Amino acid sequence: MQWKIPSIKKISLLSALRIILVLVGLIVVLFNDSLGKLEGFIEFLLLYFIVVCVAVIHWVFVNVKFIMNLRNEKTKTELLHLQSQVNPHFFFNMLNNLYGLVDRDSEKAKLLILKLSDMMRYSIYKGQESHVTLEEEIEFIRNYIELHRMRYQKEIHIRFDVNVPNKQLKISPLLFIILVENAFKHGVETLRNKAYVHIWISAKENTVALKVENNFDEEESTPSGIGLQNLRRRLELMYPKKHQLLTKAEGNVYTAELNLHL
Repeated sequence: MQWKIPSIKKISLLSALRIILVLVGLIVVLFNDSLGKLEGFIEFLLLYFIVVCVAVIHWVFVNVKFIMNLRNEKTKTELLHLQSQVNPHFFFNMLNNLYGLVDRDSEKAKLLILKLSDMMRYSIYKGQESHVTLEEEIEFIRNYIELHRMRYQKEIHIRFDVNVPNKQLKISPLLFIILVENAFKHGVETLRNKAYVHIWISAKENTVALKVENNFDEEESTPSGIGLQNLRRRLELMYPKKHQLLTKAEGNVYTAELNLHL
C-alpha cells in the first residue's frame, strides 16, 4: 500500500485556512464587546464555530486514518518478515544431501533438484501472498514429505491423510509446514529406527484442521524454538481469535493440532 503525498499547494492551503481560523478566533475573543453590537454577529459566530468543528473533525479523521494505515503497513511488514524465516535450514540440509548424492545416484539427484526447485519457488513467490488455496498448501507439504522419503537411508513410516472436499478454500501460506517440519526435525532426525510421522488435514465448511503426530527421543528436547514462536505470532496477526494451536508431549509421542476458522 502506498500513501498519497499531499501536494505543496494543498498543504499551503490547509495551513492558511488554519491560520485564518485561529486569527478570526483571536479577533472574536479580543473584540467581543465591540463586535457583539454589530448586526449579524451572532450568525457569523455560529457559522465560525461550525467551520471550526468541521475543521477539527477533518483533522481527527485524517490523523486516525494515517495511524490505521501505519499499523496496517507495520502488520504487513512483520508478516513478510515472519514468512521469510520459514524453512531456511531445510533447504540448506537438502542442498548438502544433494551434494553427496550427485555422484552416487545422479537420476535421484535430478528428481530431488526438481522437487526442491518447486518448493523454493512456492516458498519465495506464494509465500509473499496473503492467501493461497488449500490445494496449493497440501501439494507443498506433499513435496516436502517426498523429499524426506528420498533423503533418508533409514526406514521411516510416514502417513499423510487428506480429507478436504473443497480444496479451493483460502488460507495464509506456509502455516502448516512449520508443524510438519518440527515433526521431522525433532522426531525422525533424532531416532535411528522405528521413526514415524502421521499427518492429517481436514476441512469442513469454513474450518480447516491440521494434526501432526510423531515419536521422538525422550532425551531430546521437544519443539519450542523460533519456529513455533513464529507460527504463534503469525496466527495472532492473520487469525485473531479465529485459531487454536495445541501442542502436547506424552511419553515419546508429540502431537500438534491447529484449527483455523476462515
